[in-house]
Amino acid sequence: MADRDSLPLPLEVRARLAELELELSEGDITQKGYEKKRSKLLQPYLPHTPGVERHVPVTPSSSSSSSSRYQRRRSNGTRDERYRSDVHSEAVQAALERHSERKMAVLLPSKRRSLIGQTSMDTYTPPDSSSGSDAEGSLGRAGGVSVDSWISRALHASPSTSSSSSSHSNSSANAARLAETNMHSFNLGPMSHLSLKRRGLREMGVSAENGIVIRHSADYQSDRPWSSLDSEADSLSAPPDITSYTSDPAPIFVQRPQVAILTKPPPKYGNAELMETGDGVPVSSRVSAKIQQLVNTLKRPKRKPLREFFVEDFDELLEVQPFDPSVPHPEGAESTVMQGEELDRLKNCPASLEAALLRWGAIAPKAPCLTTMHGSGKPPYTLTYGKLWSRSLKLAYNLLHKLGTKQEPILHPGDRVALVYPNNDPAAFLVAFCGCLLAEVVPVPIEVPLTKKDAGSQQIGFLLGSCGVAVALTSDACHKGLPKSTSGDVMQFKGWPKLLWVLTDSRHLSKPPREYFPLIKDANNDTAYIEYKTCKDGSVLGITVTRMAMLTHCQTLTQTCGYSEAETIINVLDFKKGIGLWHSVQTSVLNMLHVVSVPYALMKVNPLSWIQMIGQYKAKVACVKSRDLHWALMAHKDHIDSNMSSLRMLLIADGSNPWSISSCDAFLNVFQNMGLRSEVICPCASSPEALTVAVRRSQDSSCKLAGRGVLSMMNLSHGVIRVDTGEKLSVLTLQDVGTPMPGAMVCVVKPEGVPQLCKTDEIGEICVSSVATGTSYYGLAGMSKNTFEVSPVSCDGGLASECLFVRSGLLGFVGPGGMVFVSGPLEGLMQVGGRKHNADDIIATALAVEPMKFIYRGRTVVFSVTVLYDERIVLVAEQRPDSTEEESYQWMSRVLQAIDGIHQVGVYCLALVPANTLPKTPLGGIHLSETKQLFLEGALHPCSILMCPHSCITNLPKPRQKQPEVGPASVMVGNLIAGKRMAQASGRDLSNIDDSEQFLFLSDVLQWRAQTTPDHILYTLINSRGTIGSSLTCLQLHKRAEKIATLLYERGQLRDGDHVALVYPPGLDLIAAFYGCLYAGCIPITVRPPHPQNISTTLPTVKMILEVSRSVCLMTTQTISKLLRSKDASVAVDFKSWPPILETDDLPKRRCPLLYKPCDPESLVYLDFSVSTTGMLAGVQMSHSGTSALCRSVKLQCELYPSREVAVCLDPYCGLGFVLWCLCSVYAGQQSILISPMDLEVNPALWLQSVSHFKVRDTFCSYSVMELCTRSLSSLTDSLKARGLDLTRVRSCVVVAEERPRVSLTQSFCKLFKDVGLHPRAVSTAFGCRVNLAICLQGTSGPDPTTVYVDMRALRHDRVRLVERGSPHSLPLMESGKILPGVRIIIANPETKGPIGDSHLGEIWVQSPQNASGYFTVFGEENVRSDHFGARLSFGDTQTVWARTGYLGFLRRTDLTDANGERHDALYVVGALDEVMELRGMKYHPIDIETSIIRAHRNITECAVFTWTNLLVVVVELDGSEHEALDLVPMVTNVVLEEHYLIVGVVVVVDTGIIPINSRGEKQRMHLRDGFLADQLDPIYVAYNM
Repeated sequence: MADRDSLPLPLEVRARLAELELELSEGDITQKGYEKKRSKLLQPYLPHTPGVERHVPVTPSSSSSSSSRYQRRRSNGTRDERYRSDVHSEAVQAALERHSERKMAVLLPSKRRSLIGQTSMDTYTPPDSSSGSDAEGSLGRAGGVSVDSWISRALHASPSTSSSSSSHSNSSANAARLAETNMHSFNLGPMSHLSLKRRGLREMGVSAENGIVIRHSADYQSDRPWSSLDSEADSLSAPPDITSYTSDPAPIFVQRPQVAILTKPPPKYGNAELMETGDGVPVSSRVSAKIQQLVNTLKRPKRKPLREFFVEDFDELLEVQPFDPSVPHPEGAESTVMQGEELDRLKNCPASLEAALLRWGAIAPKAPCLTTMHGSGKPPYTLTYGKLWSRSLKLAYNLLHKLGTKQEPILHPGDRVALVYPNNDPAAFLVAFCGCLLAEVVPVPIEVPLTKKDAGSQQIGFLLGSCGVAVALTSDACHKGLPKSTSGDVMQFKGWPKLLWVLTDSRHLSKPPREYFPLIKDANNDTAYIEYKTCKDGSVLGITVTRMAMLTHCQTLTQTCGYSEAETIINVLDFKKGIGLWHSVQTSVLNMLHVVSVPYALMKVNPLSWIQMIGQYKAKVACVKSRDLHWALMAHKDHIDSNMSSLRMLLIADGSNPWSISSCDAFLNVFQNMGLRSEVICPCASSPEALTVAVRRSQDSSCKLAGRGVLSMMNLSHGVIRVDTGEKLSVLTLQDVGTPMPGAMVCVVKPEGVPQLCKTDEIGEICVSSVATGTSYYGLAGMSKNTFEVSPVSCDGGLASECLFVRSGLLGFVGPGGMVFVSGPLEGLMQVGGRKHNADDIIATALAVEPMKFIYRGRTVVFSVTVLYDERIVLVAEQRPDSTEEESYQWMSRVLQAIDGIHQVGVYCLALVPANTLPKTPLGGIHLSETKQLFLEGALHPCSILMCPHSCITNLPKPRQKQPEVGPASVMVGNLIAGKRMAQASGRDLSNIDDSEQFLFLSDVLQWRAQTTPDHILYTLINSRGTIGSSLTCLQLHKRAEKIATLLYERGQLRDGDHVALVYPPGLDLIAAFYGCLYAGCIPITVRPPHPQNISTTLPTVKMILEVSRSVCLMTTQTISKLLRSKDASVAVDFKSWPPILETDDLPKRRCPLLYKPCDPESLVYLDFSVSTTGMLAGVQMSHSGTSALCRSVKLQCELYPSREVAVCLDPYCGLGFVLWCLCSVYAGQQSILISPMDLEVNPALWLQSVSHFKVRDTFCSYSVMELCTRSLSSLTDSLKARGLDLTRVRSCVVVAEERPRVSLTQSFCKLFKDVGLHPRAVSTAFGCRVNLAICLQGTSGPDPTTVYVDMRALRHDRVRLVERGSPHSLPLMESGKILPGVRIIIANPETKGPIGDSHLGEIWVQSPQNASGYFTVFGEENVRSDHFGARLSFGDTQTVWARTGYLGFLRRTDLTDANGERHDALYVVGALDEVMELRGMKYHPIDIETSIIRAHRNITECAVFTWTNLLVVVVELDGSEHEALDLVPMVTNVVLEEHYLIVGVVVVVDTGIIPINSRGEKQRMHLRDGFLADQLDPIYVAYNM
């Protein structure tokens, strides 16, 4: 500030500086970015001190003088500190230290103890600390903080909070204090992430406030109602919205009401306690504390997110990413084609490899050709050139003359042959390769398939098939190790062609005749061999190399490496492909070199073996990878001195990997005292297509100096080269890989689109033009043309060269002096958020964070997956068996911070898997494409996973903004102008009063039927065996009802209007008790009895309903009465607290002298108690007139008469199920065949068999019944049909529900039972709710139910947009049945209460004589929801009184006609208003998200979603083993992002059956929410997405 104030700065500069300081304080800019921008602003106004030179960034090709920045001598003792290779490691530690200063509390997941304790890793042998991999990172770390101090700072940022939450986790008072604490103070204790232990049953008081009992839980079918009749908490402050970014650092306080504890026996959720505040928010739980911490973590992002650039194809406008002027752009001149040195024709060089083989076999037969070392202690085996010639000749003769017959030989010249040899047998491979060249067949070297499911072996098989390979050459030892079938033959591998396996050992071959001599040709353009290459997607391509290209390539390598006859070289590389093949097989034969081969198995046992061979054989050249340098560094302490002074060239095969520089430097520092010279280290760049691209020459006086560049990683991510002049935090140090090969030309072109030459300061793909390159991809002409026949063009559109170039697949640039720099492979490039990152760079940063303690260095892969129209970075590593879960998560969190600090990019998913479980390549590296495929399929089985979608997903659609309210007149005029009609409809009129309809009271109807048709059967109950259990005629029901009324008068001493609870199982006793109460003038309340196997959780619900309904008496059977008196029941509810219990098994003999005669049609007839899907227990009052109107409406709609039979398989305790079970038969006279849904658990076919047996035309069921039949009978339809099941007579099968019709379930049901005669048109749905038990019901006449497809995105904005079936984001909605007679419906805006047009989604309002009279509550708070029954429109028809259903839907006028000849209005129910989740300004229905999640993974059987402080929480039930639980986390996160544009905050994996479902098959999401927040679900795994 001082330097700023003392400078004469313009006002705009001062304003910009103030903005920068504000951004820094709010976390929108990093400290480094702030200092850079500030210095840039102040630089023009700072006084220039003489003698002090300003630093200006210089690009690699800006001038010839800039080459000094890239050049230095290794031998020089004083070197520029900027070029130290460990600068990256220090940068990582500095970035981590900067993060640790923020005292960030790491939010760790919760795991079940059994999952933590399982030791699946113990079955594997722990691999070596650094297994084979091409990934290489920095070594060591300097200047970094220790992990212990970092963990201490991270975890104990708030020791008081941590200690209080851990030591008093079961204290409600402390929990309340925790909930009121400032949000940013939530920090977890060191072990708080460990699993939530299963808790036993514990006593606890019931939370209450203002006398309202809060959300008890009980019901054997998981029908767990709340006692609170008001779920709204208007007095509470809204939870913080973390779905939109904010920079407000002010603390947020969440007020909680005081909690009073009632001393009464508690209801419990399952086997755990319920801990809540008055508004139903649990606070005494680690889960809720963690969620608060997650909210706090997400509240302030570390940096400003990218502008939203994703534009939906829907008609809403989204923000498009604007042009960012600060993005760096290349500014240099156009690059040119670089010419390599001239290829000198070697003196007396053989004209082909076969000619060389013949020459050395004749003139130097005793000269050693190949020495193979063995790891098992065997002496080395040496193959001479004489033996090589004779054995190759023998093999060539056998291939051409001994396979097949003389007339039909199997092989002809030019045919392809597979070479299958292990990595420890280079001699057999060399003989086979040379034998194929002599026989003029084309060798295709591949890896040995060790198992039937080897990673990538199927793709290798596809390559062999496309090449027409029919013969495979292998050794005897290898053949014995191949998987065999039962017949003893080699197993047929998946995807492989049928092969003839030929053993090439001499004892299996015939000796050629003396006169046999192959034709030795000069090198030509025939194919010499095919080298395979595995692509990024896992596919395998075969690159063809001609004989001329092979010879020329060997000549260029000879000139570059200075090979001469009889020199010794050490080879550690794979001799079947790449540099190992080119040097140790091809070039060695051309120059009569002696190759000492060190196999991979020996390297694992003795990593220093190749160094010992250098001293032993006085080797001149060694071919290694940076991995081998690293292994030698790890083992050098145990090393006896060895002399490396003979070495002329140490060829680093993966020197093009930017991170190999650290191994090179460290290796030089350690082994310099053993004679290793700095100029010996020669990195090179190569690719299967371009072969060798560049090699750094041994630095003698005639060669150019080695070059290095420290480049800004931020600029590199935009493809721009800039020398970094600032801090060392985000830089990439590159070393050159030498100059182009002799006789070759090199250029750099844009990787995508037209191959235009890049600018000198631009990263591009390196292309090579030379004879010594690959020719094509075998059998793929199109791909070959794009890769092997590239014509670079200049910026003016002209050709840059007449020659054709080959794309190398390497990214880089040509620096000063023609030195080639490689920044990474093209296939490792990931484009995230408009910037490009290389997988090797990400791996190196991860490995710089103390990798050796927690993961295996060489077992780390990075790849990208496409999620929501952009690539996302995934990092997978193998975890050490001895690392604890907490250590792993601390390491993972540090990796995330390091990658964010170094690369300014977020990691979408970081997964750790058990040791030795990732698919591997033959040399021990990780198979990238197979690992990615496992991740995408959800089959990776990680043991630890961390998802960070909140920080990575920056392209979400723009959140919807709340618009100012539009006036009623504007709405009306707008709809008229748009031609939209108001959304209202009605059923037909109630008319034609018949005999039963002259009575207003059901008791009168029953008495009338007992007199007129005494023997008519009203009810038939079917038992679980499918036979008639009992039945009731009109007279029998009347007499039993009279006796029950006598019982109530005499034993119960009840008066008119007393409330009586009927606790009966589904059956005829319940019906008789109901009418007995009507005869006695009492008000019946039907209650589901407690379940004997779950008495502790279901009994308190019964008790609660009795209390809320003010029941003075309980009527039940003797069996249930005994259950209430049992010891288990007394533990849950004291028996003395029950009201008087009347058993109806033994009724009085005499009948009631006087039956009650109601006089007021509006008086109460019964109370209907049920639990809504939002978990609210509500009792509604049904009047006599309303009940009669309801029965009459159902009778007219379904055409019910005494001659009809109806099958009912519903719960008889509430809603339309109770009406159909108990009331309709008495009113309409039809015979009801009753099937208890509980009996279907014993006999799933009971309902359908009863329908078939009684030839029923109309039947009613619930979704739970339909789902049970679909699931249990899916494989039994043939046997049911054979046993006579026939559903052809079914005219209507109505599903009774209070939810959106389940289209997929009804379609599956129809499809399954189509073969037994069920017509799809017969299946329909009904809809009712609390305020009106039956609004829609399909009935028997009228048009068939229709299904429409709506745009799911439009529904999020309360708009209805019809689309075609199969359209993107289409949602099928089925009509909820026909509107019942006497029912009027209007769609209203739930906020403004005004009518809306039929193109909008709104709340369904209903007006009908059958509406309920109102809510019943013991606390006298009927006025709380009075508008539910007495709502009026704010404009339009303001006089009509409506009832609000609480459900969203829309009306659509169809082209069909109803019974009256008018166009039919269809009602479509979308979902409950209370369940709508508003996220990012858009409205979501849980069922839509749940449908997507269930499709995401095969192991998800059920799921439920809910929100908590605007975080989306997903609970999934796992149908599989616990070690598969973590596979679900990324799958769930991905599918919700892709289909709904939402970020999942928490993923909870639980056992099957945990999600509560009520008797109607509806999920109790709010109850599940409270159970989760109170830490009562015993989850397998809880993942908190960061």
